[in-house]
Amino acid sequence: MISKYATVFFLFLSFMLVSGCGQQANTADNAAAKEQSIKIGGSSTLAPTVAKCADDFTEKYKTWNNVDPGLPEEQIVIFVSTGGSGFGVKAVTEGTVDIGLTARDIKDTEKEKMPDGKIYKLGTDALTIAVNPKNPVLQVKPDITTEEVKKIFAGEISTWKQLDEKLPERPIIVAVRDLGGGASQVFDELIMKGTPIAKEALQIPSMGALAAKVMENADAIGYVSTGMVAQNEGGISVLSVEGIAPISENISSGEYKIARPLLIFTKDEPSRQLKIFIDYLMSEKGRQVVEEMGFIPAAN
Repeated sequence: MISKYATVFFLFLSFMLVSGCGQQANTADNAAAKEQSIKIGGSSTLAPTVAKCADDFTEKYKTWNNVDPGLPEEQIVIFVSTGGSGFGVKAVTEGTVDIGLTARDIKDTEKEKMPDGKIYKLGTDALTIAVNPKNPVLQVKPDITTEEVKKIFAGEISTWKQLDEKLPERPIIVAVRDLGGGASQVFDELIMKGTPIAKEALQIPSMGALAAKVMENADAIGYVSTGMVAQNEGGISVLSVEGIAPISENISSGEYKIARPLLIFTKDEPSRQLKIFIDYLMSEKGRQVVEEMGFIPAAN
């Protein structure tokens, strides 16, 4: 099952629909809540983790004065939306969201658009070479080379039998993130190195949907976040690359190379409420959620 926190992403849309109908007083109240809310958006890999933290934070404190007596007695409202790392950067720089989420490094050209902003590392993720648990490749060839990975995703190896003679003559279904996703950029930099992805590859709009594609198709292969693998235990299996399995110790040590940072960031110096929630994300409680969701928390 895809993470239950995915439903949180639709809160903002639901809010807009609610605020457009009903009595005038309700509309005014909803507009005020939206104005006072914290809006967060970006990476579909990181969003479920931040949504879980937001849920825990609002459930614990409910109003801002319970967090800090110097703050007003106003309801804590935090919206988390997804759309990819590129969307996160764009939304922050344009002021659409208060906190952006990326599952890749922020480019220098992007940093130039938010010179007074702050960047925080929540943790580290790795892109696993993921297959369906029913795929015989797990028994025949559980370890593949970086060059084989590149050829599969480029379409040069298009059937499982071409990968290994003992495997069936069935087409390999390649699933990748769309170009707006941080995963696509990281995979290109670390594996493809400019070689185009096969034109037949399925471009998937979110990491959760990519994971679902691997789970539903016995011949699918995709680069799936370790977090999604952990959140869908038993539904996704992973291959080793160059003899290195994508487990925590290998990712932490740098032995497993297909890794990326999980970042949150702001365009300007964060406001008091924003800084409080960011501190919560960076606290031990936030680190626990990062780990629970299958990622490696950033060092204190």
